[in-house]
Amino acid sequence: MYLTKESKEEIFKKHGKDAKDTGSAEGQIALFTHRIEHLTQHLKNNRKDYNTERSLVMLVGKRRSLLDYLIKKDILRYRAIVKELGLRK
Repeated sequence: MYLTKESKEEIFKKHGKDAKDTGSAEGQIALFTHRIEHLTQHLKNNRKDYNTERSLVMLVGKRRSLLDYLIKKDILRYRAIVKELGLRK
């Protein structure tokens, strides 16, 4: 698999409170961003993989809804995660 347990813990440790904080919005957004980047690279090589394309669109929607939640809940956390991950908007 492309994402090991250690790399997931590293993502959550970097963007969440600690490695076990898998429920924070920032950690989930960071994990979704990593998965989106991976699927984007896959689709560059396999242009006709429509199932992956659909799952990529769904994943982007999930990340967008989490970002919308953060905007409503705490705008400073939203700005920090967008800047940290280099997301547009």
